[in-house]
Amino acid sequence: MTPSHSHDVVVVGASIAGCATATLFARAGARVALVERSPDPAAYKVACTHFLLSSAVPVLERLGITDRMRAAGAVANDIHIHTRWGWVRPPIADDFPYPRHGYNLRRSVLDPMLRRMAAETPGVDLLLGHTVDELSRRDGRIGGVVARTRSGDRVELRAPLVVGADGRGSRIADLAGLPERVRAHGRFSFFAHYRDVPLAGGHVSQMWMLEPDVVYAFPNDDGLTVLCVMPSQDRLPEFRADMEGSFERAFEGLPEGPDLARGRRVSPIMGKVSMPNVTRPASAPGLALVGDAAMASDPLWGVGCAFALQASEWLVDLTAPSLGSERRLDAALKRYRRRHRARLGPHHLLTSDFSTARAYNPVERLMFHAAAVDARSADHFAAFGGRSISVARYLSPPALARAGLAVARASRA
Repeated sequence: MTPSHSHDVVVVGASIAGCATATLFARAGARVALVERSPDPAAYKVACTHFLLSSAVPVLERLGITDRMRAAGAVANDIHIHTRWGWVRPPIADDFPYPRHGYNLRRSVLDPMLRRMAAETPGVDLLLGHTVDELSRRDGRIGGVVARTRSGDRVELRAPLVVGADGRGSRIADLAGLPERVRAHGRFSFFAHYRDVPLAGGHVSQMWMLEPDVVYAFPNDDGLTVLCVMPSQDRLPEFRADMEGSFERAFEGLPEGPDLARGRRVSPIMGKVSMPNVTRPASAPGLALVGDAAMASDPLWGVGCAFALQASEWLVDLTAPSLGSERRLDAALKRYRRRHRARLGPHHLLTSDFSTARAYNPVERLMFHAAAVDARSADHFAAFGGRSISVARYLSPPALARAGLAVARASRA
């Protein structure tokens, strides 16, 4: 016999998206089972930029976690971006209406912190070491999961809502039979952690757009800096032949670049050769996806953590009042799916297109150039880079006109 337990929500995956979702649902009065495959409460995601965009700050503040993050050494992630037209250094005007920065904090610190927060929230049952093998179905909708413990015992967790927060290769999405849309990625990525590498901007993050390659340096907690290279796929044989040498040479000669010889590498060089852009429907009857399970976008722009937190908040706000009625809940899930697609879909399409490592198009050249020579355009670029504004607003006719004027003035000067 498989013992059964009833909850209002079952969340599968106890990383950023899952912990935020479980915490917010429980605070809304729901009984939540938070199911995590790893038995280790300190488990964390290794392959990550550790960059939380400014658009994530309102959700982090709602969760009440920002003070703990700063106490753990989180670095305010202002960023300077070097392009062929010069540095983009947003001054961030006094009347800037969005969060001024996000945070850099290693996932080895952030993930356990969020997991402890969820476990301490009344109404959350954290089930470590549980692997979901099946989805329960009733009357054409998903109504729970069947999980297996590390000792081989099976347990059924019934709930009117199952949330898949289990990452890019979502097992929950596969079990539900949800289709996925895959867009190719033209770059690969390798990164490593260095200690005490001096950066020209101190604690300011730096990115170099080398067309088509991209290099960045993100200072994190505990005196560590994440150094990353994202070359185009045609350079993969070079890196495979000499990984360490190719990685270090990528930082040589960069304008205001880091001097790796003055620091010390304290991690292996890690990364991914294949990083396809993947989207799936964000909901089905009795089911929702959050985080990379719903949308795994090009990591170059560091959108994954912020999008996961925002989607978790939308899901809870839209569905929590309807957990007592399956009919109303499924209607709310449709609203969540539409919001997820409308708010995040255009960003995903834009980053997916850029990830092909093609040459810059005329609009990209205009906006990069304007951001390098005009303060207002730089702030507009920062608002978009932090994903605080939509693609439509970033590329609105007034914004394009202002960029054109800024470039014309700079050319005359």
